[in-house]
Amino acid sequence: MAWYKPAVRLELQPESREQPTIRPTQLIFHSIVAPWDEHRLYAYWKTSTSLESHFGVDFDGSLGQFLSTSTRADANYQANRRPDGSGAISVESASNTRASDPWTDDQLDALTDLGVWAHRTHAIQLRACRSASESGFGIHRMFPQWSPSGTACPGEKRAAQFRAELLPEIIKRAGKPATPPGGTKPPTVSLAHIQAAQRRDPGLPQGGTTYKAEALVVENALYRASLLAKRWVDGSLGSRTRPAVSEWQERCGFRGRQPGQPADGYFGKESLTRLGTAYGFTVKD
Repeated sequence: MAWYKPAVRLELQPESREQPTIRPTQLIFHSIVAPWDEHRLYAYWKTSTSLESHFGVDFDGSLGQFLSTSTRADANYQANRRPDGSGAISVESASNTRASDPWTDDQLDALTDLGVWAHRTHAIQLRACRSASESGFGIHRMFPQWSPSGTACPGEKRAAQFRAELLPEIIKRAGKPATPPGGTKPPTVSLAHIQAAQRRDPGLPQGGTTYKAEALVVENALYRASLLAKRWVDGSLGSRTRPAVSEWQERCGFRGRQPGQPADGYFGKESLTRLGTAYGFTVKD
């Protein structure tokens, strides 16, 4: 089972337990032809279609993962039905309703990092696919075996970006040293700083922050927990963050002072520590 840590895990059922396994040898980029973020895409696939992809990428670069990359997703047609068990990782990306817009810089950055991870995790070859079955990176329109009725996906501008920008950047970044085994030391946040930011940031002018670096660590964790939209990961623990903290507290079993009241939305040591344990940071007083 392969799950990409920077992505929000939005696992589709029953697909996750019923679809056959694959050995990923390709990564294929798509456009969804809708301005949908990862949560809207998950809701669509959960109830309306059997043509799901492994990942969805919003305009701001936020990522959702819907299936392990070792589980077949039904996009790409024959790319996932080869007799040798090999298959393709599929990545949908938000677009306008005509798929005529280019990938945003944030999307390109997220897709590049995902491509590097796919290369390092699954040994996908650092090249454009030379046929419908050979290892490499591609776009949905490249081969009829990937789309039997034909497709212009992901659109002309994104097709040009794939050759000129996206694939060269994947190759460039993949050539840099990988993170050493065990990873880097996890970040540390101060409980006192986070509590101070929660008190002060809501009253600051737009864009004002108290302890931005530490707040970003916490907000990214809330985003990965599917509690905070990516656009509010800005280093300010303002009014948009408090409901997310309240929901996290309730996941931890905390409630309001009165029956029926929600949790207060202000971190204590236990709720912040449990968030850090789940999403990779440590807490000091």
